[in-house]
Amino acid sequence: MAGSLDACVAAAGAVLTGAQDVTLLAHVNPDADSLGSALALGIAMRRRGAAVRVSFATPEQVPETLLPLDVLGLVVLPDQVPIAPQVLVACDAAEPSRLGSLANRLDAAGSSVMIDHHASNPGFGDVQVLDPRAEATVVLAHRVLVAMGEPLDADIARCLYAGLVTDTRGFRTAGAAAHRMAADLLAAGVDAEAVVGPLMDTHPYGWLDALGKLLQSAVLEPDAAGGLGLVHACVSSADTTRFRVEEIDSVVDVLRTTAEAEVAAVLKEVGPARWTASLRSKGRVDVAAAAGLLGGGGHRAAAGFSRDGSMGEVLAALRHALETFDAVERPA
Repeated sequence: MAGSLDACVAAAGAVLTGAQDVTLLAHVNPDADSLGSALALGIAMRRRGAAVRVSFATPEQVPETLLPLDVLGLVVLPDQVPIAPQVLVACDAAEPSRLGSLANRLDAAGSSVMIDHHASNPGFGDVQVLDPRAEATVVLAHRVLVAMGEPLDADIARCLYAGLVTDTRGFRTAGAAAHRMAADLLAAGVDAEAVVGPLMDTHPYGWLDALGKLLQSAVLEPDAAGGLGLVHACVSSADTTRFRVEEIDSVVDVLRTTAEAEVAAVLKEVGPARWTASLRSKGRVDVAAAAGLLGGGGHRAAAGFSRDGSMGEVLAALRHALETFDAVERPA
């Protein structure tokens, strides 16, 4: 079902209100927005008496900083997800492939709901709650909870707040409605410092040395991205296996502060000649469009892709993608 957002939110609420058994899926390598959305809805459904499971394809354990969100122990391993779920909810997955090995559950499900805010999402699922204007998927999950008549409690609110604060970069990109939502979550019992500290402000000591070396290796290309500038760094497989995803994913947010570059990119080596890339823009370049040309997607200011090849080949492909479309503004 695709239609007006209000109608789709109401339809999603109706499906979940009547569900007795529900499976909620986050995307591979889940972040706070994806897993927070799934757990917030899952907690509400469990308290309504439904059988609930939350899962994701990889890795096989919840990221350390997100463990406190699973207060009811709803997360199960992927092999415990039914082949044909009665009701399946995909949270923050920009396309079915983002569900990894669990994507085949979509077609087999009795009914499916997709909740997402990525502009590159092509639309999938029986009910499609899709709004690229939403700052985070938890904003849409909150709307579904309201449609269900589900009151906020501290556990649900904590999951929603975790996704909201991270996807808005500490509310830097949050609009007025998102700030009002945050106020409601705080009123429901969220301890902001307890949520934000582990997610955004806590790293092991050994990471400081590794981060310093990574930043020293960063390269600035002022003529890239149509003269708007590109800064990039590469994370070796030794570091991607040594440190948590929380550390690795934080590198791009440091690089994005480079004044001379509109676009920041971090290439992460995840296998032999296999890379995943995180892209950030300050707004003048649509990195989702560039990522889309490379098989990925995301938002205008934050996107990513995966690609095989040498580091030089992947960087060359990225440079070309950044030149293939017109940025909103070009230097005079």
